[in-house]
Amino acid sequence: MTLKIDIDDGAVAPPFEQVRAQISEQARAGVLPVGYRLPTVRGLAESLGLAANTVAKAYRALESDGVIETRGRNGTFVASAGSAAEREAASAARAYAERVRRLGLAEGAALDAVRDALRAVYGDRG
Repeated sequence: MTLKIDIDDGAVAPPFEQVRAQISEQARAGVLPVGYRLPTVRGLAESLGLAANTVAKAYRALESDGVIETRGRNGTFVASAGSAAEREAASAARAYAERVRRLGLAEGAALDAVRDALRAVYGDRG
């Protein structure tokens, strides 16, 4: 696993976000295969020159996203990201649907809002 963290004041993202994003991308791209054992929080922090709390925050976010899983004393491993990502997306979609229904939006208006948000994030590829 190779991570490059920019800790300059002008860095685009805070160090914990850089750690999170790079591990997530490497896991999704298969560079870090499912089941790959990640370094300990302390070990990774030392190798990157970061505080242990910074790496711990990134690991917590990755675990919340379903990218990694902690198995107690056995360590932290890359999880099966595809199914976890799909479950997370379905959960978010369900929460969105419930929210817009409570707000009184019609189904068409709710779908339009989703399409607009997706275009904003992914760009217009149509």
